[in-house]
Amino acid sequence: MKLKKTFSSLLLTLSSLAIVSSNTVNAEQSVQEQIMAKVAAENAIKNKDEWRKVAIENMVVMTLPHGQVVLELAPQFSPKHVEQFTRLTKAKHYDGNKFYRVIDGFVAQAGPVDDSPADREVPLLKLEGEWHTDKDWSFTLVQNKDLFAEKTGFKDGFALAHNPSEKKAWLTHCPGVIAMARGNDADSASSHFYITNGQAPRYLDRIMTIFGRVVYGMNHVQAITRTATIEGEEEVASSTHTPIVSMKMMADLPQEQQIHLEVKNTESKLFATKLEERIKRENAFFFKKPPPVLDVCQTPVLTRIVKTK
Repeated sequence: MKLKKTFSSLLLTLSSLAIVSSNTVNAEQSVQEQIMAKVAAENAIKNKDEWRKVAIENMVVMTLPHGQVVLELAPQFSPKHVEQFTRLTKAKHYDGNKFYRVIDGFVAQAGPVDDSPADREVPLLKLEGEWHTDKDWSFTLVQNKDLFAEKTGFKDGFALAHNPSEKKAWLTHCPGVIAMARGNDADSASSHFYITNGQAPRYLDRIMTIFGRVVYGMNHVQAITRTATIEGEEEVASSTHTPIVSMKMMADLPQEQQIHLEVKNTESKLFATKLEERIKRENAFFFKKPPPVLDVCQTPVLTRIVKTK
């Protein structure tokens, strides 16, 4: 009988200890959760401008047979080209056009049939390849002494180059930018456009007008049928060229079909910090440190979809 009482007391003691231990663990977890929540809240305040909402009036949805591509237009840099591209998009000028010049690792170019009525009716545009800067003009610096410019960096999410000695800046031909094609005359662009689908053809900077960039669906751009062949292959039939099913302004779509996006804010302190980290490459993975060089065209500006109610 005494043994049973002793055993019962021992069980009660162990149970009490378990409860105390459990409460201690729960208390520690609660404190940890509170600390994590506090850090998250502080980060949210500190990095409140980490993301930038893409203005819906500057977004274009290009529907291809295999998916949708969203473009962000840049009226702050190329106003006349954006104005014409927007007008043509609203007029369904691009619907049914094909990507007729698609070179692997270079560009995918589309537009109406050359010298067709649809082609001839579009007015020509004056080149908007660069703009003047003054002492108050600012941007997020990526690198000094770039191969093609004195400085490179970002402004409003767009990669650019800047020559302070000339007081001029321009957008750069990084992968995913959209620019207007033209003839030999600098002011001969109309409606034919191209999207860079590979290595940055920076030698086209300043002599072509970049007026936007892909912010969603670059994988669908990469999947556009190549039209250029290597020597010995048969020519790619025009019937197999990738068509543009439709081109629409995002704001003109029904609300349930709209895609709302945010991109990394290239003017934020956090973005500048990330640039510095990419230049230094201090991660243990780099057992041999590369030189402190950062190509503006190899610096990602991430995108995320924003859910709306």
